[in-house]
Amino acid sequence: MEAALQPTTTPFATIFHENAPLVWRALRRLGVGESDIEDLSQEVFVIVHRKLPEFEGRSKITTWIYGICVRVASDHRRRAHVRREQPTDDVPEERKSAPQIHELEREQARAMLDRALSTLDVDKRAVFVLYEIEQVEMPEIAHAVSCPLQTAYSRLYAARKLVRAEMERLVGGGR
Repeated sequence: MEAALQPTTTPFATIFHENAPLVWRALRRLGVGESDIEDLSQEVFVIVHRKLPEFEGRSKITTWIYGICVRVASDHRRRAHVRREQPTDDVPEERKSAPQIHELEREQARAMLDRALSTLDVDKRAVFVLYEIEQVEMPEIAHAVSCPLQTAYSRLYAARKLVRAEMERLVGGGR
């Protein structure tokens, strides 16, 4: 436990290689569009690189990086060009070249999850994604999103209820 409470001596390149997939997934599930994920992943790692000497080791490095992801995704959604986008319920049909049925089902399930997640506010979405998808422990999530532990649990409970209702609506034909 003491090692987790000390600043990291891990080189940035190692941190990048070990956490790049995690950052990509976290940003995607936090509502960042596919076209912006690469740029925002780079932005996350620029911040990590710049602030790495300041990392005090009061949490795991992944928790710290999750917190950066949450803030970068939130800042991105507040930008004017993102707010002016007009979301639509109609998802354009993409042509697929004979995919395996399980791949298609997985894509459809992922699209439904993304639609359900898009109904959550930023705070609930961050807690839900980190806990349910990335399987981060709740004390780390509370630290990453800067809220009390009970508030994080409350957000998770509310998010689960909303996601469940939206998934039932989508599966029930309310697409």
